[in-house]
Amino acid sequence: MQKISIKGTGSFLPERIVPNSYFEEIVDTSDEWIFSRTGIKERRMIMPKQALSDIATPASEQALEMAGISAEDLDLIIVGTSTADMVSPSAGCIIQNRLGAKKAVAFDVNAACPGFIYGLAIAQKFMQDGSHRHVLVVGSEIVSQRIDYEDRATCVLFGDGAGAVVLGPSNGSGEGEILSVVINSDGSLWELLHVPGGGSLYPCSVEMIKARLQYVKMQGNEVFKHAVRTMTDSVRKTLDSAGISIQEIDWFIPHQANIRIMSAVAKQLDIPMEKVIVTVHKYGNTSAATIPTALDEAVRGGQIKRGDLVLSTSFGAGFTWGAFLIRF
Repeated sequence: MQKISIKGTGSFLPERIVPNSYFEEIVDTSDEWIFSRTGIKERRMIMPKQALSDIATPASEQALEMAGISAEDLDLIIVGTSTADMVSPSAGCIIQNRLGAKKAVAFDVNAACPGFIYGLAIAQKFMQDGSHRHVLVVGSEIVSQRIDYEDRATCVLFGDGAGAVVLGPSNGSGEGEILSVVINSDGSLWELLHVPGGGSLYPCSVEMIKARLQYVKMQGNEVFKHAVRTMTDSVRKTLDSAGISIQEIDWFIPHQANIRIMSAVAKQLDIPMEKVIVTVHKYGNTSAATIPTALDEAVRGGQIKRGDLVLSTSFGAGFTWGAFLIRF
């Protein structure tokens, strides 16, 4: 089967910077409290009237430019998101139109934080038989509109962002090659992390809004335990599948949700923090965007170099989780 490589990366973070001091004015918290428990100092949030496609489109354009292909060359667009511009159509179709990717099939994957990894796994299946040569995979979220600014446990955690990669056939040199992707889910635990309102169960209504059901609900301690366990397990499965040892890894990009979770996963895997790429301090948890934005920043900043083995894992509502390994 055709081997698949990452040909280009891109990212876009909104210009608006929201420091921890902003939350000191609206809930009972402090910069020290937030940073000591999450590792977050600030995050980016969209401006009024901006939508997901406004940040996902420039991230995609960056990835296309690095890959050296035009949007018209794309055969498929997969967007990992749960915060599309509107309920219908998909963010994928809106981005397809904005890019001018006229021949690309486009759709969304709602897998919460691991949405980007789910997108990679799906793209790989489409591409392995040679039927789809160039695929754009986007991970993008606008979580600032889904958080309850009266809930200090969740409102300080999230930010907005977009990241993207362009995939193409491997050139045989191994550059950018995806070595392994693993995805999993467990729907029995959905109540631990969810947004109850806005769907068919609790459709938009005055009563739904009064009950604040449109916001993220999370049982933080339980989520922490499951996140550490499942991300660790998925990494081990990914490495076993590729026949790679943890000692060979050059860089580790865990989901940028909370520095304590990231540190715990790295410790379980015996990965020194010097090999862990961290962006949570300046962007917060951008859900499906955390991994592709961190990847792009590390590539463009020269941290990740050609030939490096890069390992990544994520966990989110569903529960969903996954991991991937690439030789960049």
